[in-house]
Amino acid sequence: MRIMFMGTPEIAASCLERLIRDGHNVVATVTREDKPRGRGNVMTPTPVKLLSLENGIPVHTPKTLRGEEFAAILDEYAPDLIAVVAYGKILPPEVINYPKYGCINVHVSLLPKLRGAAPMQRAIIDGESETGVTIMYMDEGLDTGDIITARAFPITDTDDFESVHDRSAALGAEMLSETVTALLEGTATRTKQDSTLATYAAKIEKEDARVDFTLDARTLDRRIRGVTPIPGAFAYHGGKMLKILRAVPIDNTVGTPGEVVSLDSSGDGSFTVACGKGGLKVLFVKPEGKGKMSAGDLIRGRKIALGDILE
Repeated sequence: MRIMFMGTPEIAASCLERLIRDGHNVVATVTREDKPRGRGNVMTPTPVKLLSLENGIPVHTPKTLRGEEFAAILDEYAPDLIAVVAYGKILPPEVINYPKYGCINVHVSLLPKLRGAAPMQRAIIDGESETGVTIMYMDEGLDTGDIITARAFPITDTDDFESVHDRSAALGAEMLSETVTALLEGTATRTKQDSTLATYAAKIEKEDARVDFTLDARTLDRRIRGVTPIPGAFAYHGGKMLKILRAVPIDNTVGTPGEVVSLDSSGDGSFTVACGKGGLKVLFVKPEGKGKMSAGDLIRGRKIALGDILE
């Protein structure tokens, strides 16, 4: 089976690496264009492009999937299957309908729940007790295609975006490789989604990462974990951004929402901020223009004090 792989970030590279390792015939990859990154704005290829080049796989970065240019790429490689993982662009019908075995997508939720752009983050923020990975046939809708297979795993009270991402990447890679084999052997099944059960995982915007201390502490804990480490939860302290890298919710905290009500400078230390209900014991932070530090270091540096307000 001739496979064209379409994807961009690390999670896509994990899936591509598994296909290569398991001996599947990846004839070409399609990924997004190089982008400037870092302080020097150095043009940097995507993880999928880097992995493709390391393995001698032809890689393409088309500006559009519509029109004669990409049609010629499809004809050149004549894929029997297109596997898509977080590519970042919508596939037009002429691409979806091109391969003999169709286009399949690795979606990191238990469809039809959490269709859309940010299912891993929203699963944590929404307080879901589990999430998972779904392999589905692609159609013209947003994550609406028939399901081939799905597997779940639990979300714990300490999981953040990074840990859920890493588990999803490993599971998705395994499931994608198995699905390709099942398609080859003719054993893959398909089940229509029940759209009445669908929910939507909207893209994470900057304001989603801002800590609103008028909310209850447990809601804030989920929000912080859902955007850690990227883009990172933040508040403002003295007019400067303070990223909150790790915190735990506590009960029975009294104070104005956003007020620093206790300090512990011993060891890594902590400081507690009052919320609408309960409080957040902040353990690690990143002040504006500084690196990661413990709350104890922030306190000992006299950069935060009792009665200060975070907003």
